[in-house]
Amino acid sequence: MIEVSRKSERFLGLDISLTSPGFAVIEVRNREPSLITARHVKTDAKTPDGVRFSMIEAFTTVIAGEYKGRDGFAGIIREDYKRPASKRQGQTIFGAWAAVDSGLSRHGLAVTDEINAATIKRIVGGHGRADKDAVAAGVEKLLKIPPGFEFANDDESDAAAIVLAWLIDNDKITVK
Repeated sequence: MIEVSRKSERFLGLDISLTSPGFAVIEVRNREPSLITARHVKTDAKTPDGVRFSMIEAFTTVIAGEYKGRDGFAGIIREDYKRPASKRQGQTIFGAWAAVDSGLSRHGLAVTDEINAATIKRIVGGHGRADKDAVAAGVEKLLKIPPGFEFANDDESDAAAIVLAWLIDNDKITVK
């Protein structure tokens, strides 16, 4: 007799940017992932960076508080990012990272792991240079999302892809 676990784990995926950071919460029960939520917050480029960072921190605080559940998150994963193309790009990315880290810390949480873009594209999109559409299609297939469902934007599906790639890479879910 196969024992079926009733325990589930929640994972938070972060696709962090200054313009439109994406968040996805995926629950895993019996090695099957399901989407709990996918959200993003849009910031206006005409608004000072400090205000934009505050918006991202506040949104992160809300998402973490609303979805961490009783047991917290089993993992919080973001896309790895090492080399900004310019000083400005580094300011925006790492500033947004700091805002997310601050929002998470308000709940005693922190990013637990990172995964690089090529790995995400390879695992979820089918190859290391997969485009956004291929990655989104992979997310929909892995989560068995019904026809007609649409993510609000690529940042939401990318956040889900980050979690899914990490889950697959760490043998936490079964891929059929």
